[in-house]
Amino acid sequence: MRIVRESLIEGAKRAQGVTIIIDVFRAFSVTPIFFYLGARKVIFVRNPEEAFSLKRNHDDIVLAGEVNEQLIPGFDLGNSPSELIKKPKGFLMGKVVVQRTTAGVTGVISALGQVELVILGSFVMAKAISRYILSQNPLPDIVTIVAIGSRGVNRTPEDEGCADYLEHLLKGVHYDHLETLKNILFSEAAQKFIRGDETYLPREDPLFCLQKDLFDFVLVAVKENDLVTVTSKKI
Repeated sequence: MRIVRESLIEGAKRAQGVTIIIDVFRAFSVTPIFFYLGARKVIFVRNPEEAFSLKRNHDDIVLAGEVNEQLIPGFDLGNSPSELIKKPKGFLMGKVVVQRTTAGVTGVISALGQVELVILGSFVMAKAISRYILSQNPLPDIVTIVAIGSRGVNRTPEDEGCADYLEHLLKGVHYDHLETLKNILFSEAAQKFIRGDETYLPREDPLFCLQKDLFDFVLVAVKENDLVTVTSKKI
């Protein structure tokens, strides 16, 4: 099994084999909470207009996401894990969530232009992801790990660090989580939350996003009837 490391939206467009798109701050730390709160599936869209179009035709749809980190007017939920986990368990029971984000969701849609299946990557699901991949028989020839970065155009230590952790879990390469946390927490990627720069960047979000291995399922995105749908697979 060969591990290929890529970064940013351009890297997602080069994906091959089993592909993991990582978005730690915050999309793919948020998506698993939708399922934890009872959602039956998630649909990814490129822009808000697609999301509103889907909701007009379905009563059970909840819109979630952001444009350049900010809540989209008319959406039901933003992109904050700390705000979402305040909701009661079952809050989304049986619902379909339509999610749009600038980096992670766009990266998944871009990767699905050349691969059939994409795994959503973050620290909170990392060990489950590795178990899922290593349970395949035969093992995949190639696993592409894409650290999507800030808005898909600038590398960030949290996504690159999560990619390091996944490579450690899959291949046993050296990984130092304390060093990784230091690099993340003292970077601008985390400090803009910690400083409380904007109301849409809650201080608590990095605390959740940097937890390792909270969930025992993986989230898999595929194209389905012209839509990109995400479902959970228990490990």
